[in-house]
Amino acid sequence: MEFRHYADWTQLPVGVDKLFAAAERQSVFFSRHWFENLLENGLDAQQPLFASVIDGDEVLALLPLSRRDGDHYYPLRHLYSSLFTLWIADERRPQILACLAQGLSRLPAQSLQLDPIAEDDPNLHGLVEAMAAAGFSSERYFRFRNWIYRVDGHSFADYMAARPSRVRNTVARKRRKLAREHAYEIRLYGGDDWREGLADYHRVYSASWKPEEQFDAFVSGLAQRFSAAGWLRLAVLYIGGRPAAAQFWFVAHGRASIFKLAYDESWKHYSPGSILIAWLMEQVIDRDGVEEIDFLTGNDAYKQEWMSERRDRWRLCFIRPMRREGWLKRLKDRVYNPLFRQLRDSDNAADH
Repeated sequence: MEFRHYADWTQLPVGVDKLFAAAERQSVFFSRHWFENLLENGLDAQQPLFASVIDGDEVLALLPLSRRDGDHYYPLRHLYSSLFTLWIADERRPQILACLAQGLSRLPAQSLQLDPIAEDDPNLHGLVEAMAAAGFSSERYFRFRNWIYRVDGHSFADYMAARPSRVRNTVARKRRKLAREHAYEIRLYGGDDWREGLADYHRVYSASWKPEEQFDAFVSGLAQRFSAAGWLRLAVLYIGGRPAAAQFWFVAHGRASIFKLAYDESWKHYSPGSILIAWLMEQVIDRDGVEEIDFLTGNDAYKQEWMSERRDRWRLCFIRPMRREGWLKRLKDRVYNPLFRQLRDSDNAADH
């Protein structure tokens, strides 16, 4: 068993596939599909570093990191990443964590930041203990709220009956009004037709209240990969043949994730977003048979109406205590030397 780190994804031993297969069952954000798309379409200025513990061709632990500013390390993630973790094999966990922590302590890192993370992540709880033994202190900070709905065997009818009356009445009333006044249909994209659905999604997004999408390549790459995996649920509501609302969901391993929502503001009086959410809820509950529906990032009031339970996501920071001589050197470099130069330059200017 040994610690290794790689700068390139392709350098990882093939045994890493076993870790990914287990990790993706917890979250799509832990999947190979997500990280392959991130590496191809979403790195920006990040310099990847894949910290790992290996035993022959077997990968026992993987921590995808990035280095952006000197001696500080961060999680390898995208702005759209809603969850992060440490991938670790179940066997020999204490030894694996100790090996990983010792390896990380040998990197030129003054701090290591991991986020967003779940409060009850056992892998990271174990890492905190191992990093403490390797000489790092740790701090945890709040990041954002996360709203979910646990299905618990309920049907879509049960789910809607438990929603606030305002939500139920809005969906029923607006759906009737729309049917009376216009021909409308909802199409679900997720196979070979994902490009058509994504094009209409972008048309809706550009006509919505939202700012211009900064990550078109990332979103398109994600649609392609998740469609090939059978995970994509991209629904578009058409009114009179025109796309009026669009939603980009994932369904994988019993979990539905609500990723992107948008509607054309010219159709706002029909509440097309609410109609489409209700339609997709029925799809994932009654047809896909999911166990959990996740609204991912944010504490928006409308998310609370559709969900039933709130979780918190956190940032975990590991900090290497500086030795006294290192602390004094930094103080000199950052305070004393600039101040000395400023005084010297002032004296020189006065002499002239």
